[in-house]
Amino acid sequence: MKFVFATNNKHKLQEVRDIMGSKAEILSMNDIGCNDDIPETADTLEGNALIKARYIYDKYKINCFADDTGLEVEALNGEPGIYSARYAGNSHDSEANMRKLLHNLTGEKNRNAQFRTVIALIINGEEILFNGIVKGTITEEKMGGSGFGYDPIFIPEGYSESFAQMSNDEKNRISHRFRATKQLCEYLETLQ
Repeated sequence: MKFVFATNNKHKLQEVRDIMGSKAEILSMNDIGCNDDIPETADTLEGNALIKARYIYDKYKINCFADDTGLEVEALNGEPGIYSARYAGNSHDSEANMRKLLHNLTGEKNRNAQFRTVIALIINGEEILFNGIVKGTITEEKMGGSGFGYDPIFIPEGYSESFAQMSNDEKNRISHRFRATKQLCEYLETLQ
């Protein structure tokens, strides 16, 4: 099976390719000649994932999926949520986003948070949603140098190191994106 993953994020693309392995061939938007910046105008992760998947499916008539991921911090009423990539402005600056988040949590004892990924699959015109969640806490300062986004300040439940301190393989076995992608893989296996 062949699918387009509707993302311009190289990190996400590689992560999903690693997780899916040989279960499906994953094409990038670049692979199909799409360099469009698809606007994410919905007010939910589900809505944004569907916007991106529908854009690719409607324009190219190719089976595809898209994700939207948000870091939801309890003490900040679910912020940054759908604005995770643009929390500190439209430049998608991970360092600035982390600084703003840590600043907004200054003095806060409740550091509970969760990463949530929603994948919207469109296959032969049918839409299916998959949801992956990993709970954890926000650190006081950055820890580790690998990963991307908020990985250096997020420690998953049951672990003592941040996502950015883990190997890609270790992170990919427990992450929110892994959990949503695993559901996607299980669904695809029912089609064969």
